[in-house]
Amino acid sequence: MALSFALIIIFGLLANKLFERLKLPGLLGMLLVGIIIGPYVLNILNKDILLISGDLRKIALIVILLRAGLGIKKETLNKIGIPAIKMSFIPGLLEGFILILITIKAFNLSFNEAGILAFIIAAVSPAVVVPSMLTLIERGKGENKGIPTLILASASIDDVFAITIYSTFLSMYTTNNISIFRQLINIPISIILGIILGLIIGLIITNIFKTHHIRDTKKTLILLGTAIIFTSLEDPVKNFVPIATLLGVMTMGFILLEKYPVVANRLSTKLNKVWILAEIVLFVLVGAEVNIFVAMDSGLLGILVIAIGLIGRSIGVFLSLIGTDLNYKERLFCIIAYTPKATVQAAIGAVPLSMGVENGELILAMAVLAIIITAPLGAIGIKFAGEKYLT
Repeated sequence: MALSFALIIIFGLLANKLFERLKLPGLLGMLLVGIIIGPYVLNILNKDILLISGDLRKIALIVILLRAGLGIKKETLNKIGIPAIKMSFIPGLLEGFILILITIKAFNLSFNEAGILAFIIAAVSPAVVVPSMLTLIERGKGENKGIPTLILASASIDDVFAITIYSTFLSMYTTNNISIFRQLINIPISIILGIILGLIIGLIITNIFKTHHIRDTKKTLILLGTAIIFTSLEDPVKNFVPIATLLGVMTMGFILLEKYPVVANRLSTKLNKVWILAEIVLFVLVGAEVNIFVAMDSGLLGILVIAIGLIGRSIGVFLSLIGTDLNYKERLFCIIAYTPKATVQAAIGAVPLSMGVENGELILAMAVLAIIITAPLGAIGIKFAGEKYLT
């Protein structure tokens, strides 16, 4: 396993550097490395590292969400409040329900199967979006109107909606004892609980850091370790009370920045260094999950379905931004920034197949196809649109 980890780091770094030289997002190179050295092409990664791939990717995601929370200022959050709330659910719901209607006709799926497929695909990827937005924030691009923070905050909640509705359709498929109303009411409950618990934990950590002299490196480890423990509670308690723990992780960083900005800024710098490794692990292992041969099964029809879904999402973004002071170029940037898919699709795309859903292979193929199409195009679009459309 140690050799596989070394290969991930070395090849990931080389690919990142090569793609940056080509003026392309480095994450594309890392995704490509993952596909090539993963189990579906060269198959040179140790099986043990693939078994813990999900946990490693989750830790990397926690690192980037902590960085995001430590970079969100209260004034910016106040500025983008209502549009962020609208963008957190309107685009995803519109894309999801359009996909349900299309996939029932295109693939002859049942309503529940179409719902499972639609909301796996509908989730935007924080793994692609959040690092890109943080890069723009660090460069001051679009910050006068809080545009990167708007995307960053709403994309995290978008996932909560998509995963909850996907879980509802999956439960409806596997059992008849599911309450749709209860599942839908779980969405705001999980968001609120995630924010409240993140706030409480953030306040406790802030108090510890203020009252005890601890080196910044150890503070970073405490913050990261606490966030990992917090997110690990989500699965054991989800049948009793749903918690959007990843949203809570961002809240922890936000509270620390508000209450203890001097330390928060120093810890953000430390996490930037941790992210150098975490980014490689995240994107290479996401790439390793991608079976390009499965994606081919859905063919041109699959590409057309995904494209129509993205049109629905784009309309949703446009509707969410009505009434804001964003010009047409900035709105176009928001639409582009809200297209990448990778994290959720890689994590749960194969779950319906493993649970015996009749069209599970098609669902997996569509999830993989969504990653292959939208992750590269979305990342490239964000990079170039950010340069041209944001001041």
